[in-house]
Amino acid sequence: MAAQTLRAAVRLEVIELIGDTPRRADEIAADAGAEPQPMTRLLRALTSLGLLKEHTPDVFSVTPAGTLLDPHRPGSLTSFVRMFTDPVAIRAWEHLDASIRTGDVAFDAVFGTDFFSHLARHPGLSAAFNAAMGQATAAAAAVLPYAFDFGRFTSVTDVGGGDGTLLAGVLDAHPGLTGLVYDTAQGLAQTPRTLQQHELTQRCSLAAGDFFRTVPEGSDLYLIKSVLHDWVDEQAVTILSHCRAVLPPGGRVLIVEPVLPEIVDTNTAAPAPDGTVTYLSDLNMLVNVGGRGRTRKEFADVCHRAGLSLVSVTPLTQAAPFSLLEAAPDSHPAASPRP
Repeated sequence: MAAQTLRAAVRLEVIELIGDTPRRADEIAADAGAEPQPMTRLLRALTSLGLLKEHTPDVFSVTPAGTLLDPHRPGSLTSFVRMFTDPVAIRAWEHLDASIRTGDVAFDAVFGTDFFSHLARHPGLSAAFNAAMGQATAAAAAVLPYAFDFGRFTSVTDVGGGDGTLLAGVLDAHPGLTGLVYDTAQGLAQTPRTLQQHELTQRCSLAAGDFFRTVPEGSDLYLIKSVLHDWVDEQAVTILSHCRAVLPPGGRVLIVEPVLPEIVDTNTAAPAPDGTVTYLSDLNMLVNVGGRGRTRKEFADVCHRAGLSLVSVTPLTQAAPFSLLEAAPDSHPAASPRP
């Protein structure tokens, strides 16, 4: 219910209509083309969620948290809200019990194809997904450049890098680096705009391809964010194996994903919000794409099977629940499966 309340607020442009000064509910309703009394009810629900403040009866202003729903402000999550409250993202959740019984991906049964093939057939939806992923990556892009010694390397390839938000953050902070964003053609559709905004077109290039077939060579650092959790272990090993195949001596693979604890901590009075999001995201992978979240031990296992050793795991506390996992070439690699 809260999610659909946010969806309505975004679609009605409530936050933009209120702006920087308190406004009456009937004025907001008139500008939104809505009825005053239902609008007041929506505004009060948003107030209860901490996104608005009601100063006097029917007069509302936007809180700092509420500004995240303004697409014109830095740090906006509007695209993320639009995508993850869209029927395409939530229909499969109606069949969570079936996915748990069978292990099958509910999305495929509901839509007749897998999630990423569905996006490829709908360019507008694919663009919305890319924008949502860019917004979801912004916090990590601000923190990651200072959580690892990028100065030891010369070139970084972002595997499945989407609109380039993460790599742009790294390159902005480390002018000695060059970069490559590697993704499908539809995944790269918005990347040129990101690189232009960051004035990185001379230091960063694009390559379209399929990471299940190959990963471009030429970098000494390979970055993978929010990719492995989309896939089962065998597919994750294939992606990592392709990175390992082109990794030079001294090269590294950096994985940015949430890391599930070995057990759920029930000793606290209430579960931490970031932890709850991590477990719900794990179920989202189950119903929508078939992937999974992983513990440190499980990450170490898929790395080892790909010929990599997990060197360290560093929580990105300012971009929770994400962690940075560093993997190096294994001196005694396991036999990697054929792609």
